[in-house]
Amino acid sequence: MSRVRQADASIHYEVHGDGPTLVFAHGAGGNGLSWWQQVPAFARAYRVLTFDHRGFGRSSCEDFHPRYFADDLAAILDAEGIERVALVCQSMGGWTGLPFALRHPERVASLVLACTPGGYVNAEVLASAAGVGERIAAAGIDHTPALSADFVRRRPDLRFLYDRIGELNTGVGLSAVSKLFDPEARVSADALRSLRAPVLMLSGSDDLLFPPETLRSVARDIPGARLEEIAGAGHSIYFELPERFNQLVAEFAGSHAG
Repeated sequence: MSRVRQADASIHYEVHGDGPTLVFAHGAGGNGLSWWQQVPAFARAYRVLTFDHRGFGRSSCEDFHPRYFADDLAAILDAEGIERVALVCQSMGGWTGLPFALRHPERVASLVLACTPGGYVNAEVLASAAGVGERIAAAGIDHTPALSADFVRRRPDLRFLYDRIGELNTGVGLSAVSKLFDPEARVSADALRSLRAPVLMLSGSDDLLFPPETLRSVARDIPGARLEEIAGAGHSIYFELPERFNQLVAEFAGSHAG
């Protein structure tokens, strides 16, 4: 377990295993511990790096804003002497991965955007964000919308674990979501056209936060992006269907490891 200072923040991170570096960036409902089903699986072949975003988990900051995310990741990689990585980003983590790949193209071998537009905003993303509350109300759920209703019904034990991991976020927590669509946090269409990293987008068929049709519109705007829709998954494919998630990430990262 390590820590790096970046501007006004103290960022906690962990490195496990050895090999090409694979970085996991968590969503607003979790922290570095969210990847407990990924770290052991990938640490056999990769150097796996997880971290808590500023204000989440064991990281702290005076000023929370997604505009700092890419620089926070750069500070971690510089501290570890890591030059090139494969990035795997869940939901809010996309606001780290996509800007980082645009600012540091030479450092990104591949980019996985799981259930996230990564800060890119088109008309479909804005409409989807505006309709989140309506979709949640229509679904009639009484739990976090980051998990599908079917998963919660089948696995109350893992729903309990998901909620407990999220409760470790005693800093900014879910209030951070309101800043994801600030103008300073957005990736423009012009910037997106310059993206060089190969991109795999993952979408859950039952995702209430960023439904498949929303992410399909984003994938169309990302040069060369490939989209995989995972049947039966909600917003947290990595947590709900970890074996399928890990398989897709391993295949994609492995095919671009060179």
